[in-house]
Amino acid sequence: MKRKNPLPGLALFQGVKPDMLEWLFKEGRTEHFSRGSIMIRAKEPLKSVYIQVSGKSIVYNLTHLGKRKIIFIFGPGALLNEHVLNFHDSSLFCETIETSLVFILPAAKLLAAMERDFSLTKAILEAQERKLWRMGHQLKNTMGSIYMERKLAAKLWKLSRDFGKNTEHGLEIDINMTITFLADMLGAPRENTSRLCKTLTEFGLIRMEKKRIVIVNPEKLSHFYKTGEIGTG
Repeated sequence: MKRKNPLPGLALFQGVKPDMLEWLFKEGRTEHFSRGSIMIRAKEPLKSVYIQVSGKSIVYNLTHLGKRKIIFIFGPGALLNEHVLNFHDSSLFCETIETSLVFILPAAKLLAAMERDFSLTKAILEAQERKLWRMGHQLKNTMGSIYMERKLAAKLWKLSRDFGKNTEHGLEIDINMTITFLADMLGAPRENTSRLCKTLTEFGLIRMEKKRIVIVNPEKLSHFYKTGEIGTG
């Protein structure tokens, strides 16, 4: 039975020629991972490129105390590697948070293809550029004098943009998120994070429903993280 090529359906490869996507598919493989699978480990050689086809994954590092600090949450179409133009060891971990299908391609094959096809090179560089922009935006929100409530609000607003789905109560973030998970995103103690969630709930900005968070009013949440004020609209 012929394998179906999932690459043309991924936003990452918009604008890349079909024959190039077929070549990449033949040179790589798709692999299913169960939830909680660590695909990439820090300080280990990374000689393949990992592309999320379905499901979701997190990229994180560990503090000197062994505590997880989540840097990115990625969905379908994401390039999971931190670098693709060399064979340095990874400095980050990448772990699935849902059952996932991932396309894995030897990095040398990708580099060879990029030498032949500028549209592919452009797509890969744009994907890495978006990561750098997101990283800079996160640093801006975490290193300034912004209060923790606003930091949490900013992260939830961004997640609602990336993974939100409309419900009768608002925009639900389509990720199972425990307080511990949120604490790992913020780099804050679990107890503090629980209090922050309670504060945003009391402000009427979010609803906590089991392991899901619903953004009651995305515009008001955005206004709050930018200004620290609770809008009246």
